[in-house]
Amino acid sequence: MPVRVSEFSWQQTPAAIFLSLPLRGVCVRDADVFCGESYLKVFLFAPIDDGNSKAKIGNDTILFTLYKKEPVMWETLSMPDVDKETMQRIREKSILQAQEKAKEATEAKATAKREDQRYALGVMMKIEEEERKKIEDMKENERKKATRELEAWKESQRQAGKQKSIPRKENCQRGKQAEERGAPKTPSLPRKAPSAARLPQRGKWLHKQAEARRALSTDLPEFSDLKEEEKNPDWLKEKGNKLFATENYLAAVDAYNLAIRLNSKIPLLYLNRAACHLKLRNLHKAIEDSSKVCLQDYEAALKIDPSNTVVQNDAEKIRNIIQGTSLKSRD
Repeated sequence: MPVRVSEFSWQQTPAAIFLSLPLRGVCVRDADVFCGESYLKVFLFAPIDDGNSKAKIGNDTILFTLYKKEPVMWETLSMPDVDKETMQRIREKSILQAQEKAKEATEAKATAKREDQRYALGVMMKIEEEERKKIEDMKENERKKATRELEAWKESQRQAGKQKSIPRKENCQRGKQAEERGAPKTPSLPRKAPSAARLPQRGKWLHKQAEARRALSTDLPEFSDLKEEEKNPDWLKEKGNKLFATENYLAAVDAYNLAIRLNSKIPLLYLNRAACHLKLRNLHKAIEDSSKVCLQDYEAALKIDPSNTVVQNDAEKIRNIIQGTSLKSRD
């Protein structure tokens, strides 16, 4: 309940009121202060700035610092000759104003909280975007690095091929020089057309070559459900080429995989599959397939010249590359 205080003191300046009230027998912790622009549980002489006004409680005294809305001197602290009806109207108006200000303060606090949350979310999204970009940059750098390594390896293979061709050129040059010095020449004879007796032999040879290019593993149970054309590596190669042309690289890889399982001795299948892996950025698998093609060439060369140590060493290096890339691709 309100405590009526008859003993008080006050002072003023043109801008402010300083009001001191004793609080005898009132607990400071339970003190309730209500201040409106025209009502301080006292009907003031003129409006004040209740937002900036202050109340300090201590030592059984409450000290009010009330800032005036208009910088003028007041004749008295409270309104003189105010009837009960006017006092009730001023009181109700002050309470409504206080409620409106409390509502506005709550809404402002909620708005500030939402702004803080929106700002925090924006900062978090920015950090995540920077992290994502950083990861993408790392992936791109790794891709470029792998591409450079692949190109460097291809260049080394080309250089190795050139070095091997130099002795052949030297031998040819020596043969020409020998002819110029008067070496006996073998007269060139016109090549005769194949006789009727040799035509069947040539047909058999072509038939054997065609059979060799067909499937080598069609007797396995896993291929029993395939159609006849699906057992033909050449047909599967053409299918893979068409899928590659339509940028369906995964399906093309499947076609080349099946063709290689049917006949692993066709180098072009590995080269085409390597091209698919490059498009799919499976760089280790692309290196592995390219290396297998080179290894087949070296193994063919070793069949011609098994004692060639240079070819043997190069073939062993390629085997090591294939083994390393296959392990990386599995990881």
